[in-house]
Amino acid sequence: MKIDCRVLDPLPRPDFALDPQRLQCDAGRIIEYLEARPHGRCAKVVGVAAVDLFVPVFSHVFGEARLGGSAAVVSLHRLASGGTCRRPAPERVLERAAKAALHELGHLFALTHCSDPSCLMHFSGDLDGLDATGLLFCRYCRDFLASAARGQVARAGWV
Repeated sequence: MKIDCRVLDPLPRPDFALDPQRLQCDAGRIIEYLEARPHGRCAKVVGVAAVDLFVPVFSHVFGEARLGGSAAVVSLHRLASGGTCRRPAPERVLERAAKAALHELGHLFALTHCSDPSCLMHFSGDLDGLDATGLLFCRYCRDFLASAARGQVARAGWV
């Protein structure tokens, strides 16, 4: 896609989004917080947090984005747990985080979930599904994303 990416300064832990009943952070509140902050010339922002995330319709999520929005959030909490007593290898956690972040970035560029199980935009509700998902977009999603990204870059004045 050839999009300029950068790591921004870290933000404080999102305790404002903590739901005291669930002991999880509301992903939507974190996204609102990220959207309200200035990010310079960045058209899209993906926040990475170590807290457990939820949205009202799911018990947990690996990440969340608003379709066509400007900000998303990804959590390392469950990606690093492995769901068992044994922690997964660091390489596995990094791969999961990359998949989750790229998936949410796809949503920010208006990509919806894909029916191709090998596509990065395929919905994964658990770690087994996420691990089985490829690290690449299918041809259709890749073409759509490239077109959408070109439009975003042009609107942001980067070209």
